[in-house]
Amino acid sequence: MPLFWRIFLLNALVLIAATALLLGPVTVSTPVLLTEAAVLTVGLAAMLVANALLLRVGLAPLQRLTRAMTTIDLLRPGQRPAVGGQGEVAELITTFNTMVDRLEEERATSSARVLSAQEAERRRVAQEAERRRVAQELHDEVGQTLTAVLLELERVAGQAPPGLREEVRQVQETTRAGLDEVRRIARRLRPGVLDELGLASALKSLATDFGGPCLSVRHRLDADLPPLGREAELVLYRVAQEGLTNVARHARARHAQIVLRRTGTGVELCVRDDGHGTGDAAEGAGIRGMRERALLVGAGLSVVPGPGGGTEVRLSVPVPTPVHDPDRNGRS
Repeated sequence: MPLFWRIFLLNALVLIAATALLLGPVTVSTPVLLTEAAVLTVGLAAMLVANALLLRVGLAPLQRLTRAMTTIDLLRPGQRPAVGGQGEVAELITTFNTMVDRLEEERATSSARVLSAQEAERRRVAQEAERRRVAQELHDEVGQTLTAVLLELERVAGQAPPGLREEVRQVQETTRAGLDEVRRIARRLRPGVLDELGLASALKSLATDFGGPCLSVRHRLDADLPPLGREAELVLYRVAQEGLTNVARHARARHAQIVLRRTGTGVELCVRDDGHGTGDAAEGAGIRGMRERALLVGAGLSVVPGPGGGTEVRLSVPVPTPVHDPDRNGRS
């Protein structure tokens, strides 16, 4: 029987018994006789005891549930209050156990996601360090070696016979082109311009690197950008780099554009082209990499068809609003 009806019926019995005593042969004299007072006292005590016992038995499962709520620990799964009582009480305990099962499952899933994110962050940091090391070696060792080769070829070209001089010049131009390519790869591995001159100059350099006879890359960058953290700048740069890489490799576009503008909540980067678009093709490793980088700074990334054809990659990076401190700003 549900708890409500049990308490209701007990109280009804108490009221019926009290009414029967009043309407029955038992009377109360004035003044009250000792025997009459004893009968009323015993009857009242019996009804109170019965009511207390029923409430104690009926509410005991709820007390166990309350203790379980205050002591349960999601770090120690498996702790559950025993299902007892009847009706709504048993249903309430069962519902609570189901809720704890769901919370433990969600916590385990969240913990797995956190661990995966931590491992991904460690791998990303290690990859960034490795990129910096390789870029430094390319710039310092390979770059210097090729520079020395160019100087040596310049000396040889001046001493070579006229018949070989033109061939030496061609080798010199090939070596110079290789040196430029090594420097370009080093810049892509480690955005030195980003570290030295800032995000705007890095994006301009990126547009210059990808531009050429077959692809024209323009840029439009706002001058009043809000302060950005090192991670946010790196994510913006890498997304722009990956977006232009996809344009150069797959889009068969003639024109591309990098737009970086300030918004009400932060900054927005847009890389668009006039190529053939992505169509129904599945997202590749490049786009998934951009999405993972966006998650690191709480940004939103969308890859959609451009307004005039082609593809548009849009990255929205939130920037926390600085807290105004009147005591700090209003007092000297």
